[in-house]
Amino acid sequence: MAKTQTFGDKLKKKRDDGRINVKVIKWYNDETRGTLRTLERFVKVTDINEVDKIEISK
Repeated sequence: MAKTQTFGDKLKKKRDDGRINVKVIKWYNDETRGTLRTLERFVKVTDINEVDKIEISK
């Protein structure tokens, strides 16, 4: 039997919670290598002004 659910049907099921998905990038000094490294995370926020308040760590 064939599948009755398509990719378009799966997209319709997603609900919008009103939050924005933002990629936060933080630079830090790696003491073992002596170089700058990046730490990247995706975070959902309700308002773009909240990005300044986000603190991410290793």
